[in-house]
Amino acid sequence: MDAAAARPQRDTARRKGWGRLLLRVSILVLAFVAMVGFSVVLAKVTLTPSPASEDLVKSNLHPGRSLRQYAEDYTFLAACKQAGGNLVLGMPFGILLPILIPRRLRMLRMFLLTTAVIVLIELVQGAVVRGRAFDVDDVILNTAGALLAYVLVGRRLSHRYHVLAEDPEPAPDRPKAAPRTKTATRTKPKPRTKAAPGTKAAPGKKTTPRPKAAKAEPRRTGRSASAWSRLRHGVRRSAARGRSGKR
Repeated sequence: MDAAAARPQRDTARRKGWGRLLLRVSILVLAFVAMVGFSVVLAKVTLTPSPASEDLVKSNLHPGRSLRQYAEDYTFLAACKQAGGNLVLGMPFGILLPILIPRRLRMLRMFLLTTAVIVLIELVQGAVVRGRAFDVDDVILNTAGALLAYVLVGRRLSHRYHVLAEDPEPAPDRPKAAPRTKTATRTKPKPRTKAAPGTKAAPGKKTTPRPKAAKAEPRRTGRSASAWSRLRHGVRRSAARGRSGKR
């Protein structure tokens, strides 16, 4: 009866396990496809040659120089487009990477991976692509966009995914066995012997009782003593009279 009752629970647990596995795989594949698509777009945006701006673009190794140039030489909309475009370009890293990497220290790992990828892209731009140059401000803006996206969306999304992946399957409830009753034999405690007054018993040792001395006969006092003396004197007098009569 217990095995038959446990079968439906096992079946439901297995179905839930397969459903959770399918959901995890689907999320992982979707994140991977989105990451690949984002990489293609990123490569097209950043690694496309621009011969027209070859004479205008210069390498920037000083943080903040390009930002000041955006504020001074560009219009407000053009500056927002340049800075905002770099921020938006790094946001997919903060959303997709926390799902693909392990849960432990995912923020630090996401930050390091994003920085490494952006630095590599900037180096390729400065060394190979015409009309583009290495800019440290682009690295800062892309990394800041990744961190912002992680704080707003990626942290919660990756937390739910990893909790779903690491949550163990609930085990089916097993019927509890009836509690066993133990019949314990009670032993009567042995009477302890008291030590004699004036002596201390050693710890852990039992003292044997000493035999009591025989009680002395009580002395006859008062009326009993006077009656006994009268009887004794009367006997003596009668004995003395008998002797004197014989003489």
